[in-house]
Amino acid sequence: MDYSILDFLCLLGAVGLFLYGMKVMSEGLQKAAGDRLRNILSAMTRNRFTGLLTGFVITALIQSSSASTVMVVSFVNAGLMSLGQSMAVIMGANVGTTFTAWIIALFGFKVNISSFILPLIGLAVVLLLMNKSKSKSIGEFLIGFSFLFMGLDLISAYVPDLQNNPEMFAVLRNYASLGIKSILIFTLVGLVLTMVIQSSAATFAITLIMCSKGWITFDLACALVLGSNIGTTITPILASLSGNVAAKRASMGHLLFNFLGTIWCLCIFVPFADFNSWLTEAIGQGDPQALYKYVSNLELTQPDIYNHLFDNSLPASHEALRNIAAMQMSVSFGLSIFHTTFNLVNVTIMIWLTNVYVKIVEWIVPAKNRDDEEFTLKFISGGLMNAAELNIAQAEKEIAVYAERVGRMIDMAQTLIHTKEKSEEYNALLSRVEKYEDISDSMELEIAHYLNRCAEGRLSNEGKLRIAAMLNIISEIESIADSCLGIGKILNRKIQSGAEFNEEIYSNIDTMYGYVKAAMEMMIAQLQDIENVSQKSLVDSYNKEREINNYRNQLRNGNVENINARHYEYQAGIYYMDIIGDLEKTGDYIINVVDTLRDNFRKHHE
Repeated sequence: MDYSILDFLCLLGAVGLFLYGMKVMSEGLQKAAGDRLRNILSAMTRNRFTGLLTGFVITALIQSSSASTVMVVSFVNAGLMSLGQSMAVIMGANVGTTFTAWIIALFGFKVNISSFILPLIGLAVVLLLMNKSKSKSIGEFLIGFSFLFMGLDLISAYVPDLQNNPEMFAVLRNYASLGIKSILIFTLVGLVLTMVIQSSAATFAITLIMCSKGWITFDLACALVLGSNIGTTITPILASLSGNVAAKRASMGHLLFNFLGTIWCLCIFVPFADFNSWLTEAIGQGDPQALYKYVSNLELTQPDIYNHLFDNSLPASHEALRNIAAMQMSVSFGLSIFHTTFNLVNVTIMIWLTNVYVKIVEWIVPAKNRDDEEFTLKFISGGLMNAAELNIAQAEKEIAVYAERVGRMIDMAQTLIHTKEKSEEYNALLSRVEKYEDISDSMELEIAHYLNRCAEGRLSNEGKLRIAAMLNIISEIESIADSCLGIGKILNRKIQSGAEFNEEIYSNIDTMYGYVKAAMEMMIAQLQDIENVSQKSLVDSYNKEREINNYRNQLRNGNVENINARHYEYQAGIYYMDIIGDLEKTGDYIINVVDTLRDNFRKHHE
């Protein structure tokens, strides 16, 4: 078998096309979906059993569990489906894939959805050229869907042609008589083989060839099929690489479901395989174990006939070929029954553990902001951009989270003032403040970008005003983060000059921080219930702002007297007043947010 560098580069290109198709399909979904698709999917996945049925039907229709699970990952990535809903659909898809195996076993054909791809692209291009934004979005979705399937087809075309080169697997014959070790080895081979060729159906065909040559028993053929169940999860994992955390969790859930199912099956593998062998005989399809015995006996007693079995030199009417064909059908049915029984038992057990799966997956794939060292959008990533009015409510929640996180910088800056200068602890805390400020800048840009995309949708005048107000709010919150970093810069200048603060200065700074933190807490509480800001809450905020201004004026006047009275050095007084001035500015930014809430978000003035 020849496999060139060009073939490998083509394989990389096919994976790239697949990933790009996934990205375009997901973006098209977000734009085209609106509430209608969300409602349809919610109805289809209302509980774990309807979700299971949905996964089964979709996979049975398109005859590809890889494609259906990739679509589920895309739905999760677009925010159309929750992780819990996706788990039930993925379980259904695993049962649905057995439908394809039965069609192949019974009728010998498989619906080739790839034949519809070019007409789909033709339709998609027409939609992309239309003026209506929804038509363009549907066209974008169809283009992504087409590219995804083209990528899947090309991946299968450019992986090494293992199916037509079965001699590569002759070496496995040496590992077929090691008992439980053989079962584990062949499960692993099935896993790797399906990962490489991206097709559990092709693995099924290779397994049948190996049985026909007498290399492996029916038990080991079942182990190969078992491994292929895990190998097929590589496709959605590839798809999730270009997705968000939710998409990665959905693909990990698929892997976990198949992996844990394989574990329990391996624990009772021999009796389970024997049960499926008995079941195949019970429905009148013969003994699937007979093929291995027959071919092995033929190799021992009639080696000439055995050697000519697979080179087309025996006449089609030869008794050995007729016997092997009948026994191949038994093995084919036996493997289909094994695959079906395994998936049905697996789903029957696992469907009750959906919520446990969700928790495990969230633990395995944690959100980046778990330790609050990374600010990621919590509510608006993958939002539905055509449901613009709905998205405003999501953005309001995101801004409240943003304010709460930036509020932590105020505590950090205060701690920094009391931390020993030039110590490791001081440097680490200053670096943390700088990192928070950088991420705060990124968060402001992300939220602003999202709001601008919302503004491109169909919005009422009130909605447009709210977006303008929210853009103003995030700008003020980012200024609060700048002020906190400003404290660090003042302290660095103080360290360079060698100035020292006394207890009186520290005490006054802490009092000022008390006022500013109280004002910040009020502002965050108002943002968390943005539609219901009370008159009392507003009055409290304005009173706190007056306290901040009055205390700043009091300290400014007292500073001159303290320097003259030699309470502290002139240079220390300069940096002291810089810090107080910075904190007063923080109070101004806070009250600017409160003003915006008063003027734009209160439903009625009390």
